[in-house]
Amino acid sequence: MSQTTSYGIAYSPTVDSTHTSLTLEQLGDQGVRYIRLTWVDLVNNIRYRVIPLPYFDKLLKSSRPGITIGKIVFGLVFLDTAEGFGPTGEYLYVPDMKTLRRCPYAEGHAMVLGYFEHKDKYSSGMDSLEVDLCPRTVLRRVMQEAKETCDVDFLVGFETEFILLKSVDPIEAMNNHGWSNSPALPSGAVETKVLEEIADSLQTSSIELQMYHAEAAPGQYEVVTGPLSPLEACDALIFTRETIFNTASKYGLRATLAPRVFGTSCGSGAHTHISIHSKKNLSLPPSTSNHLSPIEAAFLSGILTALPALCALTLPTAASYARMADGVWSGGTYVAWGVDNRETPIRLCPSSSHHFEVKCLDGTANPYVAIAGLLGAGLQGVEKQVGLKVRECSVVAPAELSEEERRKVGATVRMPRTIKEARERLAGGEGMTVREVLGEVFVEAYINVNKTLEKSLGEGSEADIMRRMIENY
Repeated sequence: MSQTTSYGIAYSPTVDSTHTSLTLEQLGDQGVRYIRLTWVDLVNNIRYRVIPLPYFDKLLKSSRPGITIGKIVFGLVFLDTAEGFGPTGEYLYVPDMKTLRRCPYAEGHAMVLGYFEHKDKYSSGMDSLEVDLCPRTVLRRVMQEAKETCDVDFLVGFETEFILLKSVDPIEAMNNHGWSNSPALPSGAVETKVLEEIADSLQTSSIELQMYHAEAAPGQYEVVTGPLSPLEACDALIFTRETIFNTASKYGLRATLAPRVFGTSCGSGAHTHISIHSKKNLSLPPSTSNHLSPIEAAFLSGILTALPALCALTLPTAASYARMADGVWSGGTYVAWGVDNRETPIRLCPSSSHHFEVKCLDGTANPYVAIAGLLGAGLQGVEKQVGLKVRECSVVAPAELSEEERRKVGATVRMPRTIKEARERLAGGEGMTVREVLGEVFVEAYINVNKTLEKSLGEGSEADIMRRMIENY
């Protein structure tokens, strides 16, 4: 009797999203009175304008629906402004009605995302109304290029790690229980109610919840949601984060995505699962790994080559590098990959449908920007038919190998150890691919904003820095 070794659910990009767009009439019938027109800025702050439902209905019936927002929007860093941004000029922010979801955590409210557009082609100086700095536009362009050049589709899923705090000043976690430990979710406890309400809200909003559980730091939990197309996945992630933040707030708690709250415990990441799919017979080098198809190998090679520069997008704060260390299951500090090796930044998950887990990404990163960079870099590997030179490191952590052993597997490149170094590598030779993918205009603006972010988060005592991180993430 034969026994299969395959396991897990095989997802396909041809499967439609479970999310069904709502109409304003349906929202009204459900008691919705306000629409939160939402966007995510370059420092990953979620922002929105609240619009009464009747006025939003009028906007949608206008010749070109949208609201005007100052061009300074992408230069804002909390209460500061980055170099290169000023008080002049406006964009039109246009709602994408496919993203409309009711907010179970906020009675009477619904949320919708959108795209920033130039008000006219004259002000853009181009034939297109698209705004180069709009994160959703940047990701959409990468997806379009993948489809047009290689007939490639992607699926993306996220793990959201966060910590529930009773108090921010002083910092006090909800509990001190460990990974998947039963006492972390006792019946009747506040944290249990919070997690169940988060779970109910996500499922009510047509987001596939795969599981939730306690993680390995005080008060830390993880919510895992299913794979979607990249843009849909990032939209669902923003809704998931808003659900987590707001549900915790309802119970008098603070939920934080801060990468490392407690120095002696694990940090919080935003581990990202990516699979690549193509029906096209692409001319690619043969895979050097028995675990990877030629397209997976080329895609992985593209990401690994650009990974030191990508860190400026995926690990954008000083706190990010306090999490990314060797020996703490965060992905380590060497550019490497392995099968089920949690000490490599890229882990191959060999279930019934292969996918990569990117561990070097956290909740301070704008997901649209980070995913655009990762997919775009991987796509460059496919388009340029790049062979995979880094061999798998699946038995031990790269940091535990000798220099000679690392040389043999090709794991000789070190990840950036500070955000300043990551910016330098993005601006340098290693960042050429990323700059090509995202555009020089975007990268220049992003670097200026990130410098201001580092300054804003780094002022004051260690306690001040941590408190500011928790307040903003």
